[in-house]
Amino acid sequence: MDNKKILLEALAKGEFVSGAELARSLGVSRTAVWKTVSSLREDGYEIEAVTNRGYRLMPTSDVISEDTLRALLGGANGFTFEILPTCTSTNTVIKEKASSLREWHTIITGTQTDGCGRRGRSFYSPDGTGLYMSVLLRPKIPAEDAVLITTAAAVAVCLAVEETTGQHPMIKWVNDVLLNGRKICGILTEANVDMETRTLEYAVLGVGINVTEPDGGFPPELINIAGAILPRREQDMRCRLAAAFLRRFREIYSALPSRSFVSEYRARSCLIGHGILVLRHGGDVPATAVSVDDMCRLVVRYPDGTEAALSSGEVSVRRAEADT
Repeated sequence: MDNKKILLEALAKGEFVSGAELARSLGVSRTAVWKTVSSLREDGYEIEAVTNRGYRLMPTSDVISEDTLRALLGGANGFTFEILPTCTSTNTVIKEKASSLREWHTIITGTQTDGCGRRGRSFYSPDGTGLYMSVLLRPKIPAEDAVLITTAAAVAVCLAVEETTGQHPMIKWVNDVLLNGRKICGILTEANVDMETRTLEYAVLGVGINVTEPDGGFPPELINIAGAILPRREQDMRCRLAAAFLRRFREIYSALPSRSFVSEYRARSCLIGHGILVLRHGGDVPATAVSVDDMCRLVVRYPDGTEAALSSGEVSVRRAEADT
């Protein structure tokens, strides 16, 4: 184990540890301890130093670390990781080399310069306050069932947030996770399809989570839409969220064809029973959200009493103004 890992373990409780004690633990000089602390600070760890008390890891230190992730997952568990300080888009990076990667390869970053959302939109990915990750999957399912990956991921995000914070997120069909009515997570699944068999060669699952609000708040265009899970940083929260999500998602994914997760997805829907607007090219159409079927289509009832099951690839929806 290298000196950085030993020092971090010694500071893990968030209490002050003297430089002399750390030097004994590492078998090095106090000057070497100081250099190791400086290196960890460069890596993003918030370490406080106080004369006659020593060093402590600040409770707001929230670095995305592969070692921490693996410890939280109880080992490798089949995952391989790339932790990037920044990138254009985790989905873009993983797609560029998908042919050479194993299933469950996961790229994680704390900021994206060109984050991708649905329908070609950009995804706001500020530095230091979010968790952005993409997972490479090789599912044995028909292409038309790819929506199951997205909806399963939405359930996994909800369960992970609940596990790590005790809060109860909801889902806005098809891929938005909400907390207190604000969007805290977006999910984008992109797939490569074998045109002969109409099966997926691979899928890339992208998840972006607003862990804390960015410095200065969200930009004007998002201020009434976006929210964050926590009011302030907590130690290792992004790693805890990532590990909880990956564990929950893989559990659901292993039984994806059974669609057993759909009942949880349905129970967390924030649209069912409410008036919505179905957004089509010809204009908005009012309807009432009735249910989510086993194919994860949104079942709606129009004012004339007719019902339809909407595919996420065909339309978008939003809550009607009078119903919000």
